[in-house]
Amino acid sequence: MSKNSSGKFADKHPTGTVPDPGIQKALTPRVNNGMISCVSAHSIAEELGVSPTEVGKSIDLLEYRISKCQLGLFGYEPDKKCVKPSESISEELEKSLSASVRQGRLTCIDAWQIADRMGLKKMSVSSACEAMGIKIKPCQLGAF
Repeated sequence: MSKNSSGKFADKHPTGTVPDPGIQKALTPRVNNGMISCVSAHSIAEELGVSPTEVGKSIDLLEYRISKCQLGLFGYEPDKKCVKPSESISEELEKSLSASVRQGRLTCIDAWQIADRMGLKKMSVSSACEAMGIKIKPCQLGAF
């Protein structure tokens, strides 16, 4: 299990910040080649009853990389992201997205909630955002 020392993800946090020991213990067996999937990170948050942000902070501090974003925005090979713009968007989804956008952005959590509320896959929502020119930010794990 190698860590990616070139990322300097820990620099996003105040000097002296240390990873949560419980989160670190949960991360260790799920990290593969210095990477942990978005799904695994969110599973840890749920299992430990902590926020995804807290898990993301420990991931940063341990210099791990998050892979396979559930919205398809990062962590895929070879192109980093795998989401493509939708060819068509339902009127209902377009209205829901437009109503949730703030300053040209939709939060990751809002994207997930819209997908859940409308019975859609998360990637369907991010694909619609790509087509509409909506940036998804911030990430629940703090990756972006």
